Amino acid sequence: MTKIVTETIDPAPPKRAGRRPGRPTGAHGAEAREQMLDVALGMFARQGIVETTLGAIAREAGVTPAMVHYYFKTRDQLLDVLIDERFLPLRTELGEVFTRPGAEPADALRAFAEALVATVDKHPWFAALWVREVISEGGLLRQRIAERFGDAQKMATIERIRTWQKEGKLNPELEPSLVFMSLFGLTVLPLATSKWREGERKVTSEQIARHAVALLTHGVGPSL
Repeated sequence: MTKIVTETIDPAPPKRAGRRPGRPTGAHGAEAREQMLDVALGMFARQGIVETTLGAIAREAGVTPAMVHYYFKTRDQLLDVLIDERFLPLRTELGEVFTRPGAEPADALRAFAEALVATVDKHPWFAALWVREVISEGGLLRQRIAERFGDAQKMATIERIRTWQKEGKLNPELEPSLVFMSLFGLTVLPLATSKWREGERKVTSEQIARHAVALLTHGVGPSL
């Protein structure tokens, strides 16, 4: 009898489908997105928003331009994301010290100065970016924030200061519209320029906050 040998043939492997449009290869979700935001903030602070392209951010972050464009179609969109996710929470947190019920002026001013210093300590990009893109003429960050949120929070803070003055709790000679900017200048500016003043005595963050409040609340006169 002839023995019939049968051979099992494995089916051909299925063809691999081409990669569909979407997230670029190598992306790591939220972690990659947060890294790109961090890199963008550092570059904006170091060289300015206008001089920073999405391609430059990709190179600095060590990712492909396609990955950056997947999350942020344009630099304007990236800037809006930074405002919403990084600046708005800080702005809200800083503004709360002036809206707390029963807050006394000296306590509010001290809390605000200390919060500014803590913000700079926690976010190294904040001071340089504020100097470059907020107080400088033509700063894109200031313009963009004003366009998106207006000045309602600022006006509410100014009104609170006026109320304290009417109640006799704050020096009536202070210009309410300058108090907020004065505190920024007394705290953030020294921290932003610390690298330019090498060789000078190191001033701590706590000393800067204490100096700002003392100068604003008691001026330069002798202590009583």
